[in-house]
Amino acid sequence: MAKRKVLGPQRLGPLTPLVGEWEGNVGVDVSYHNDDEITGKTTYYEKAWFKPIPTQTNGKQKLEGLFYKSTAWRHGEEAMEPFHDEAGFLLWDKINKQVIRTVVFGRGIAIQAGATAEAQDDEINFKATIGDPAYGILQNKYLLENAELRSFESTFKFNNDGSFTHSSEIVLKLSAMGGEEMKHTDINTLQRIKSYHVGGDDK
Repeated sequence: MAKRKVLGPQRLGPLTPLVGEWEGNVGVDVSYHNDDEITGKTTYYEKAWFKPIPTQTNGKQKLEGLFYKSTAWRHGEEAMEPFHDEAGFLLWDKINKQVIRTVVFGRGIAIQAGATAEAQDDEINFKATIGDPAYGILQNKYLLENAELRSFESTFKFNNDGSFTHSSEIVLKLSAMGGEEMKHTDINTLQRIKSYHVGGDDK
């Protein structure tokens, strides 16, 4: 896996490039559309920000991390309600070389996904599976009965031009499809529109 050029102490490890505010207009979401009863594609615009948090300690464990939020709008609906909204934490355990993504969605879903990564890696691969006691998935009762989320995989990739690409693949068991499993995929590339520096903005 490729390594990034080291600038500064990199307390956030592989999360270092994320600090700031981002936007992307090339998002593609492939999912089951309940209203039309088909699997279809949605293109979208997204805004996100990632803000450092104080060092977290669990006994001898020390975690550096970011609080983040991401919101997405279907193309043509940018001035309307978003179709996707999530908030969470990204945490770096330097000693154990673990990156932890703890995220909640406004649909009654909570996921804690994990990845193994070195401090300067330019790609982070997260994974969570239902029933895993560390990197697992929680969802409300309605979803368990109608659209059970079985697994979650996601990749953060830091590109050479300074952009950031996130992609995900979620496996769902859908009652609307007779209990069959389907893959819900998502990808977008974002550009940084604001950096965070003491004393002013650096775009």
